[in-house]
Amino acid sequence: MKPEISVNTPWKVIIVGGGFGGLRAAQALKSDLFDVTLIDRRNYHLYQPLLNQVATGSLSPGQISAPLRSVLSKQKNTRVLLGSVEDIDPGAKQVFLADGAVLAYDSLIVATGSQPSYFGNDDWQQWAPGLKSVEEATLVRDKILYAFEVAERIPDPVQRRAWLTFVIVGAGPTGVELAAAIAEIARQTLKNDFRSIRPEESQIILIDGAPRVLMSFPEDLSEKASRSLNRLGVTLRCGAMVRGINEEGVTMQSGENLEHLTARTVIWAGGISASSLGQILTRRTSADTDKRGRVKVKPDLTIPNYPDIYVIGDLACSVDTQGKPLPALTQVAMQGGQYAAEAISRKVKSGPALGPFEYSDKGSLAVIGRRAAVANISGVHLSGLFAWILWACIHVMNLLAFQNRLSVFIQWAFPDLKLSRGARLVVGTAPTDFKFNKEVAVNLSSPEVKAGTVAVSD
Repeated sequence: MKPEISVNTPWKVIIVGGGFGGLRAAQALKSDLFDVTLIDRRNYHLYQPLLNQVATGSLSPGQISAPLRSVLSKQKNTRVLLGSVEDIDPGAKQVFLADGAVLAYDSLIVATGSQPSYFGNDDWQQWAPGLKSVEEATLVRDKILYAFEVAERIPDPVQRRAWLTFVIVGAGPTGVELAAAIAEIARQTLKNDFRSIRPEESQIILIDGAPRVLMSFPEDLSEKASRSLNRLGVTLRCGAMVRGINEEGVTMQSGENLEHLTARTVIWAGGISASSLGQILTRRTSADTDKRGRVKVKPDLTIPNYPDIYVIGDLACSVDTQGKPLPALTQVAMQGGQYAAEAISRKVKSGPALGPFEYSDKGSLAVIGRRAAVANISGVHLSGLFAWILWACIHVMNLLAFQNRLSVFIQWAFPDLKLSRGARLVVGTAPTDFKFNKEVAVNLSSPEVKAGTVAVSD
């Protein structure tokens, strides 16, 4: 039997990606038996489930982020490198960084996550940003808030209606939450902030090709979510496929009918695909992928013929005991990271091999505006305020730093119940696709503006 490796020759583990899976693996390998290197293109861990709150002004990016070096500062066997992996040589067991550095490994964990998928229509991205990064979240926030600013200065009702129409593509948890949040921004948060428009008359349209919202949830919870969205004034267009997106809006198809929605703000929540590192892995290892580019892994989360390369989280196509692909969820990534770390630990200690990775489903939650959510917890269906409190507590407690938890709870959860959004800042430059001029700008000194009687609708 292979002897336990001496602490003088620690097992070199490289982890690519500081998200939920990669960070959990790094924390689980806290031992002198391992020399751990965590590589990420960012120097911080981002709590992605709360990006919607950044995009809609409830939180600032710093409240849902934690510096990786700070998180791992007490873990002396681990170092953090800021860099981008551009190639992998599985034969030589080496990782190549974009800056020219070459790092050797004994075990490699790849956890680089996912990115928005436009299903081959990447030109749509410039008009419909996704929501997978801080940069995208702040861009979405700028687009939402700037739309109201532009509408305030346009007297033409047709142009103004285009700026006060918001289209969200994708009715999964992200899209549902965004639609509800924008509706509440317009109808509650901003209703007294403008003089030339009535933000509460904005149109929020949620599009999905599926027959109902939240298709991954039980049908009764989906129906409750639909009713909550309708109460908020969100228009649901299920069973509609997007055929085009440009600066003027969205073209969609329902059955044989094509329809164009004029909207200057479109947000993409329509799907995800594997990160670009997946392509490098498949090229170097001849691994198979699914239609979303995720790497197909063995039951132990390794690539076939490469027992020292683990792929976890959104990048991995792994299946449950019934052969059904596991969803791209935070809990899947975290449990995968824990599993990979334990498998490596047993290998180094010459212990018995782990059995196949088994995902323990903790349930699904989706928020629909403030004070309302739906939850499926181990088959128990919850909705309303109680589900919202459960959703809020789970997300806050999953934040890494205690000060972040306390700050978020005070600055987000409490004001959230009072319909207040304190991070409504436009930090980017004004969009270049619209210019004010004498013909289209509202005369700010007109009696109508001063009286607040410039209407949104015809």
